[in-house]
Amino acid sequence: MLEEWQTSWKNGDTGRKIYNTMPSVSLRPTNWIREDVIFFSQHGPFPAYLKRFHLSDSNYCSYGGIGTALHYATECTYTVSVAKLRTRMAEKGRQ
Repeated sequence: MLEEWQTSWKNGDTGRKIYNTMPSVSLRPTNWIREDVIFFSQHGPFPAYLKRFHLSDSNYCSYGGIGTALHYATECTYTVSVAKLRTRMAEKGRQ
């Protein structure tokens, strides 16, 4: 049964973002937290995801980039600047 499931998962055409992160199936549960699942699956309150289901008129974030989890984590002007500010504040707190 596990072999059949692995073959189906390997050759499937859905869930490829998760497959790239977890290529092997397992009967053991993962210890992923909700935020990790949302980030890696891209199934969350992101404009690009909402647009897919006609729940938003645009797939762009307010700052002009395609609104995916990766965009918000790495390049969005707003979230990257907030992250830098938090880092600077944390560093000052350690001094």
